[in-house]
Amino acid sequence: MKHELTIKDLSCIDAVAREFLSRIGDHKLIAFYAPMGSGKTTFTTAICRVLGVEDDAVSSPTFSIVNEYRTATGEPMYHFDFYRINRVSEALDIGFYDYIDSGCLCIMEWPENIEEIIPEETLKVNISVNPDLSRKLVWED
Repeated sequence: MKHELTIKDLSCIDAVAREFLSRIGDHKLIAFYAPMGSGKTTFTTAICRVLGVEDDAVSSPTFSIVNEYRTATGEPMYHFDFYRINRVSEALDIGFYDYIDSGCLCIMEWPENIEEIIPEETLKVNISVNPDLSRKLVWED
C-alpha cells in the first residue's frame, strides 16, 4: 500500500511526525531518501520530539555517523547519517548490524551510501520538496 504525507510548513511538522509514526506499524528500520536540504534531519528531530526525546539531545550525526537518543519511555533509538561514508566497511566498523539488530528504532539518512547492506525489511521513505517548498513523504509497505 502506498502512503503519502505532506509537511506544509514547520508549524505542522510535529503533527505529521505523529501521523507518520501511527502509519508505519511495527517498522523499526526507516531510511530517508532525499536530496540535500530537503528536511531529513528536521523531520527526524520532529519524530524525536513526538517520542519524547529531549530537544537538546537531538543533533545531526554527520560527523559521528550515529547518535543514540532515549525516548520518553527510556527506549533507545538510533539516528544515522551516512553522508560522509565512502565505503560500506565504514558503516560496518561502527557496528551497524548491532544497531539494526537491536530491535530499537533506527532512522537512517543517506542510506544510498550503504545500500548493499540495508536490510530488506527497511521502510524506505522518499522526501521531496514541492514547488511551494512544502515537503512530501512517500513510502510503500
